[in-house]
Amino acid sequence: MTSYSLNLPNELKQKAENLASQQGIPLEAFILDAIAEKVNSLKGQRNDPTFAHVTYRNSASGQLIPILHGTNLRVQTIVIAAKQWGLSSNQIATEYDLNEEQIDEALVFYHAHREEIDHAIAALSLVSSQPELTMNLLPFFESFYLRYGEDKRAIAS
Repeated sequence: MTSYSLNLPNELKQKAENLASQQGIPLEAFILDAIAEKVNSLKGQRNDPTFAHVTYRNSASGQLIPILHGTNLRVQTIVIAAKQWGLSSNQIATEYDLNEEQIDEALVFYHAHREEIDHAIAALSLVSSQPELTMNLLPFFESFYLRYGEDKRAIAS
């Protein structure tokens, strides 16, 4: 990541600080989210028309992540449930109050976008395997979950 000095009008900075504080995130993260949202809205979403149940949203770091449409459930969470926890599509659907068609499509989406999702899972595993890093990121994860409502079970895996 690169550093960039930014001059903000005082009133705008104060409003941004207040909004960031309400969301429980640092001003820098708020500004990063705002820029990422603007860039993505101008570029358009990266949706794959082949998968009606899968869409993308911005993560806290500004990256687009695939989720099930109408939920905050990441495709990688479904993949973890299937591959690492050994749950069937039916069990995952029951666990997350979804239908099997959504789960099956998410798993097919995974196979079509395997490198992208495996990279996200590996990064999550790296963070989870380093307790000191996990402890340093705990406030970030807490504010992330308060903001986006993602199920914490994916972090624990």
